[in-house]
Amino acid sequence: MPRKLNLILAALLAGTVLPAAAAEAPVVVKIPRLTLEAAQKLAGATVAACRKGGLQVAVTVVDRNGDAMVVMRDTLASEVTLEISRQKAYTAVNFNAATSALRGRFPEPHSVGKVQGLVFSAGGLPIEAAGNIVAGVGVSGAPSGEQDEACAREGLKAIQFELDTASL
Repeated sequence: MPRKLNLILAALLAGTVLPAAAAEAPVVVKIPRLTLEAAQKLAGATVAACRKGGLQVAVTVVDRNGDAMVVMRDTLASEVTLEISRQKAYTAVNFNAATSALRGRFPEPHSVGKVQGLVFSAGGLPIEAAGNIVAGVGVSGAPSGEQDEACAREGLKAIQFELDTASL
């Protein structure tokens, strides 16, 4: 067969195969999310974990889009910890990585070009359930980001069983 005829046949076959495959694809996508109750439990447990160590912090739990669900600031935590905890949670959920793992990944430690609101210091964690990212948590106010992250990990223990057994 001439090459031109082969191309025409291939185009016709592609035209019949692709729409069939597209017709099988779902029209609606289920998007798993952390519940408000779980976010509140996580935030409270995180503040409690920091208090055990004598630390006053702010905690922000964001949804999978990076929008705040729960924000808590302990009595003596400074106001700036609110925004930093939100940015850590936002960064963790958008990169699907602990913010401590992102250090050194970009030339400037606290920004990526024109993207505002990203923080690459320890204290932010993504939250997964059934293999899906469902939220993020950020902590700020401890003397080090590592202490912020340790509090976040302790707080996650309060909902870990539910996350591990979630079916989506």
